Amino acid sequence: MDLVSIETPEKNYFINSIIQRYNVPYIWTSGRICDFKGCENRPDLEPKNIYGWFWSPTRQKITATNRIPSGWTYNPWSRTGHKKRPQPDNAEYDINQTKEQCLAILNNVYKDGIYWHDVACYHEKPVICEDNDELLNYVASKYRIPL
Repeated sequence: MDLVSIETPEKNYFINSIIQRYNVPYIWTSGRICDFKGCENRPDLEPKNIYGWFWSPTRQKITATNRIPSGWTYNPWSRTGHKKRPQPDNAEYDINQTKEQCLAILNNVYKDGIYWHDVACYHEKPVICEDNDELLNYVASKYRIPL
């Protein structure tokens, strides 16, 4: 299993309803910014805070952070955060030079409702996992397990 990837508004609504129902303050997702080896010199990822986000299990790019994703009626990124600016804002870098490279869903932490935020990856947060077909197929083929 992998951390949840949220490619559709229906899945976002479902995850948000779990967060709300159980009053969870935040969760990790599989969202990650592409700022590591292999991501350099890629004009399609610049600027990284807008175009450089992706779902790590599927390597699917996340829509530009300043746009409403296709098929959605709203932008899932928060309009505020520590710096009182739209997310992602890499706010922790100004505090302790730690990059906010991971995507978390925060539950009204900044009085903004349940929205996406960039967060430094070292923070401990609960997770929601989901099956990953690519991983399941790999394990099945490696160990000859019928699916």
